[in-house]
Amino acid sequence: MKKREAELKAEVARMLAAAEAADASEDETFGNSDELPDWTVDKQKRLAKIQQAMAALEADAKLAAEEERRIEAEKEQQRQAEGRKKPGKPAALPSEEPNPKAQRNFTDPESRIMKSKDGFVQAYNAQAAVDAHAQIIVAQELTLHGSDQGQLVPLIEAIESNLGRKPRQASADSGYCSEANLEALDTRSIDGYVAPGRAKHPTVANGKVGGPLTQAMRKKIDDGGFETPYRLRKQVVDPVFGQIKQARGFRQFLLRGIEKVRAEWTMICTVHNLLKLFNLANAA
Repeated sequence: MKKREAELKAEVARMLAAAEAADASEDETFGNSDELPDWTVDKQKRLAKIQQAMAALEADAKLAAEEERRIEAEKEQQRQAEGRKKPGKPAALPSEEPNPKAQRNFTDPESRIMKSKDGFVQAYNAQAAVDAHAQIIVAQELTLHGSDQGQLVPLIEAIESNLGRKPRQASADSGYCSEANLEALDTRSIDGYVAPGRAKHPTVANGKVGGPLTQAMRKKIDDGGFETPYRLRKQVVDPVFGQIKQARGFRQFLLRGIEKVRAEWTMICTVHNLLKLFNLANAA
């Protein structure tokens, strides 16, 4: 993007010089005029768009650096609590400069590049909490963050707000596992089943804490074996997303901008619930 910005700047400068020369020639012939030729407009708009995108990328890089520093501070606090020291040389401070290869989507600048099973895509992160009895969506959210870790507690709180009571039991995949999330479930007296991922020891790695609560969760799920409620997660939540994508053909959002896309996701979830309730009523 920086390379293209430089190229456009040079091109716009040449065009403006040519436009001024043409304007001066026209002034001599037809009198004074302050209008620039129409053929200069598009390039200038494109340059302005790129400059706006560069400013946004710089802001994103600064926020990312702040978040990286926050995560590292939490890791260091955990290490100190466990009486450990970080191995190796001190890591370099996170850069607040955007990666030269960083990109910005011009169609929907508020969306983000996220990793999916099909590779990296321009996307939003759609969340849903599902009732285990009838596959009713009891809470939903849509965020700009590719990580699910920060979404578990907001979804639990949304369930309580929507239903008037907190869930007695909750399960989630490894993307939601962190010491803070497991502690939040314990604090709320919710019987949690959150997959601990691959961490085998109580250490901090790759931004995920494999601390004592994570290890206790691993044992809880392992001890439950085939009877553990965690096995129900794939029978409850995954089918809902499959029904939305496959049965109803919803593969991408049609609107742009996070507020509009949030409204669109809310509508999709509402349609899902209406169909579930209709089927339940017919089956009764």
